[in-house]
Amino acid sequence: MSTAIEYQKVMSEIVFVNLPGPQEPLPGMNGTDLLHGFLAEFSRAESPEVKAFVDSACLKWNLHYRYQKDS
Repeated sequence: MSTAIEYQKVMSEIVFVNLPGPQEPLPGMNGTDLLHGFLAEFSRAESPEVKAFVDSACLKWNLHYRYQKDS
């Protein structure tokens, strides 16, 4: 007989996107660079509605933007 509640243990990872990222795709960029630029573009959104959506999606997917500190 199976149990009434079943669960699956899911391992989660945190993804850090270092900013600033590429502004535009360039010839010869690899997939990681393209993804980095794509995700970094969301951090530049100016609309408060878009910012709120991006923030909620980042929380859901454990994606964190990490801003580089100037020395």
